Amino acid sequence: MKLRYWAMGVALAVSISGLVVALLNNLGVDPVPNALATVGDWAPNALQKPPVVAPNLPAIASKGRDVSPFVPRPSVPFLASANEALSAARPPLTTWSRDIASGETLDALLKEAGLDGPDRVEVALAIGAEYDLRRLRPGHELTVVLTPGGALRSVALGVNDGVIIEALFGDSTTTRTLNPDPKNVILAGGAVIDSSLFEALEEASIPARFAVDLAQMLGGTVDFRRELKGGETLQVLWREARLGDERIGQPEITFAALNFGDALYEVVWPEDGTGRATIYVNGEVLRVFAQPVDGARLSSVFGQRRHPVYGNVRMHTGVDFAAAKGTPVHATAPGRIAFTGWRSGYGRVVEVAHGAETKTRYAHLSAVPEDISQGKRVMAGDVIGKVGATGTATGPNLHYEVLVDGRPTDPLSDDRLAATTADEIQDVLAGARLKEARIRLKTHLAARFAVNENERL
Repeated sequence: MKLRYWAMGVALAVSISGLVVALLNNLGVDPVPNALATVGDWAPNALQKPPVVAPNLPAIASKGRDVSPFVPRPSVPFLASANEALSAARPPLTTWSRDIASGETLDALLKEAGLDGPDRVEVALAIGAEYDLRRLRPGHELTVVLTPGGALRSVALGVNDGVIIEALFGDSTTTRTLNPDPKNVILAGGAVIDSSLFEALEEASIPARFAVDLAQMLGGTVDFRRELKGGETLQVLWREARLGDERIGQPEITFAALNFGDALYEVVWPEDGTGRATIYVNGEVLRVFAQPVDGARLSSVFGQRRHPVYGNVRMHTGVDFAAAKGTPVHATAPGRIAFTGWRSGYGRVVEVAHGAETKTRYAHLSAVPEDISQGKRVMAGDVIGKVGATGTATGPNLHYEVLVDGRPTDPLSDDRLAATTADEIQDVLAGARLKEARIRLKTHLAARFAVNENERL
């Protein structure tokens, strides 16, 4: 009994202690605002399941058996077809090209290009039909084109002055010569002669080979070695054939004016291809000279020299003009054909008599026109033969001699031929040619000066 009362007292004491603690806690805490209490009561709405949409699939009758779900095939984009089918790509051709070096032969280059023996023979025959293979020179270009299967397609040989010899192979072989179509331009320039004519032209960017042309024209009148004092002026007009920026062939001088001492020497070369040049001194005709070969290079002069074939020193009785085989040879003065035929060492020869004392000889010719026969009258500039290499010659050239009473004289200094041609020129015509040449020189010099000034600006 006492124990029950004791337990009830303990329980009452614990209850009173909890109530006291609760009251003390409430007394030390600030009251919570109503707005904040409202926020604390907020909770997100429950998430909704997305609606399940059944796919719009075609109905499939199952008739009581399991059917796999239908999966639609992806659509293939439509491609527009081309109007024409693409042609099959062709394999590229094989091209081999190289310049000919010194000492090389056509056969050696063709072998290097991969051609076998029969093909090399066929190429040599085809190219040789249009071009003398003995004239191959270093710098000529050979181009070989092969099919993808290695068969020979074409061979091209680029020679001088842009000319191409082309051979085409296939069912038949065709060979042709492709000649360039150059543009002719007229140029002018001036130079001051201080030491030599050659150096003066070279320093003035004028073709130095014109020194030979001037020496040939004025050799019998002006001694360029002994009489030059320095300070002489020279003006030149010339023409060139060009393919783009490349010069084709040799330039040709058309007019030159040389102030030499107290005299003005002028030379007018013809535009008609006759080779007849007129020399003037102070505006008056001095003489007319018909060059035997147009545009040729003077390769050997009159006098003692070492013979190019025999090797010993002997007298060279004329002058040599180096030119391509077949280049026309002109009579240098009017006269009659005295001889045409062969002479030892000279090869094929034509000789023209100019009166009783003077004769000109043209040697190493490759051909002579049929109408050139003994006794025929010819004029200065008439074609009497073609350049060749007959007789004792190392290459194509014209050997030209002037003989007086049977004795050779220097063709560049003897005035006897000038006397035979001077009577042909009418003073009025000669004066008109000189006036026209002076105007052309002045015009082109002015144009060149204007170009140079613009380049400086």
